[in-house]
Amino acid sequence: MLKVEHIGIAVKSLAVSVPLFEKLLDAECYKTEEVATEGVATAFFRQGDTKIELLEALSAASPIAKFLEKKGEGVHHLAFEVKDIRAEMARLEKEGFELLSAEPKPGADNKLVCFLHPKSTNGVLVELTQERP
Repeated sequence: MLKVEHIGIAVKSLAVSVPLFEKLLDAECYKTEEVATEGVATAFFRQGDTKIELLEALSAASPIAKFLEKKGEGVHHLAFEVKDIRAEMARLEKEGFELLSAEPKPGADNKLVCFLHPKSTNGVLVELTQERP
């Protein structure tokens, strides 16, 4: 893994949370985007080499809606940048980690993504990310 690419934070409302995080981080939101496959709207902030991603559910069926219902607002996942997502998925699966998908999926911010099941990572939802070619 190359670095922490971003920290994902589940929020009830981007309209409320974006201004809050702009003040908190003393940085403007540089990008918003909807990821229909995951049922989320996202907002991104840069903090050095790492990004903060706010995630708002677009429907009650979204994984973020379920997370918010169960745990409330807060840290949702840690994302790590990798050079070759498929090779890293194969390596981690061999090491005994459970992948939530057999293939990487399109994610926000022009990334390919794959999540690891929290039960195999001490309760932390881990996302692997690679820049899309």
